[in-house]
This record gives sequence, structure tokens and C-alpha cells, in this order.
Amino acid sequence: MQLVGVTVAQLEYLVAATSQPRWSDAANTLGVTPSALSQGIAEIERKLGVTLFSRDGRRRVATSDGVAAAKHAERILNEVGELTRWAEQTRSGSTGTITIGMIDTAAMHHFGDVLRRFGVDRPDVRVQLLVHPSNQLLSMLLNGTCDVVVAVEPDPDPRLRLDPLLVETLHVYAPPGQPVGPPERWGPWVGFPSGSRTRAVIARELRRSGASYDVVTESSQPAVLREMVRLAMGWAVLAAIDAEREPNALKRALDTPIAERTLTLVSRHDRVASPALMALTNALKDHASTG
Repeated sequence: MQLVGVTVAQLEYLVAATSQPRWSDAANTLGVTPSALSQGIAEIERKLGVTLFSRDGRRRVATSDGVAAAKHAERILNEVGELTRWAEQTRSGSTGTITIGMIDTAAMHHFGDVLRRFGVDRPDVRVQLLVHPSNQLLSMLLNGTCDVVVAVEPDPDPRLRLDPLLVETLHVYAPPGQPVGPPERWGPWVGFPSGSRTRAVIARELRRSGASYDVVTESSQPAVLREMVRLAMGWAVLAAIDAEREPNALKRALDTPIAERTLTLVSRHDRVASPALMALTNALKDHASTG
């Protein structure tokens, strides 16, 4: 069976109608009238041969088939968006938009200068930087929101290409003036949120050393965790580049690191990189290898 004639606009109608609480809200989001939205939904129902919405009093509610179809439509729209961005970037390699995601430390301390130089060298390429925790970045890469991301040690995935960039040492930091003592007396801790890849690395290595890891306060921002340690709210394990920057640099509780984490450049195997995107990823790799 061949599906013919479903347009991008109709897919957008379907996604909006299932994601907004009211039909009028969906129409406003799209910039169309409720009547035009109704006609678009009726047309896609006719072409699919499936009932996507049912009446509940005066409201129209998505059926289970409508919810499932909207998920397919959202995926297709993401793919169309990727195709559009790729075409823009490929036309000359010097125009278009690149969306790159990075964890806080990578964006703030390791690769900010690379992005600035790239912007100077290629002024017609718009580089959009998104800063989020690793798991969120990986989801954004897979759904097409990002072209490439720098994350902490992603799990192997046949859909992803993993290029290790650099290894960061992680150190234990105690509140100022607090004695270190043996590992079993360390803490309480302030740390990255539950589910964080860096937190998993830290917890594993602390417990291996004999320390408990009871996190009393969480933040995804290393600068916030550093300030919490300085204010004696708890101990933390941080990358030295985050913890030991002035002002208010922290001092290591131990001379040797407690753990390591690898910052990894992650891209999709099914994504055809434009010349501009290839130039940016090569610049990141070159910087990491020489820095």
C-alpha cells in the first residue's frame, strides 16, 4: 500500500492538535483558523483511512490511533527538518545552521574558544549552542534537535558514532577548614542529579574507595556545586577545571584524583555531515588532541 499526498502542513496539524489542550490553541500555534485545522485533519484522516479524533461533548479528543499517528508525524517532521538543515549547509559549506550540544564544562571551559574561532572564520554559518546534561543531549541528538553533541561516556549504540575527545580527572573537595579523615567519614555530599552519567562514575569510585555517597543536594551546574562546597553545605567530586577556578577556588582534599570521565563527541551514523559540520567537528578534535 502506498501513502500518497500527505503534506508536511497536514502532519504539523496532526502534531499540534494532539499536543495542545484545545482545538483553538492548536490553531493559534499554527497560525491558522480552527476551520482550516478541521479541514486539514479531515483530509489526513481521509488519506490515511483512520479515525484520528473523536467527539467528547464539544471537544475533539485524539483516539489511540491519533496518538500513534502523531508520534509518527513528529518523527517525520524531525527528519524533514534535518533534511532542510543539511540542504542549507551543503549548498556551499559556508552557510546554514549547525546545532551543537555540550555539557556545561565542555561549553564553558574546553571548547568555547573553538566555537568563537569557527564563527569568525565562517561568519555565514550560524552555530547554535545548547547546554544540557549528557542524557538530555543524547536524546536531542537522536530526535534530530542537535547535529552533534559533546557528552560524558555514552553507552554503545549502533545508531551513534563515538569519538573520545579528552579525559578529565575528578577530585574530592571538602568544605574549607574541614578535616579530610578516612573515606568512611567523608560527606555528606552535594552532587549531580540522579541519572547523571558523571554521578554514576563518581558513586562507583567513591564506594570502591570505602566512602558512602549520600547526596543531600543536587545541581547539574558545576559552578553551583562548587559554591555549595564553599558554603559548607557538603562535599563534592568535581573536575579540577570547574572547582579550582578563581574566584573562590576550592582546594583538593586529596592529591590524587578519585575518578576520571571521558568527554566524547557523539554523532549519528545515519546523518550525512555537511562540509561546515565536518569542519567544526574536526576543529573540536584538533583542539582536544593539542590542548
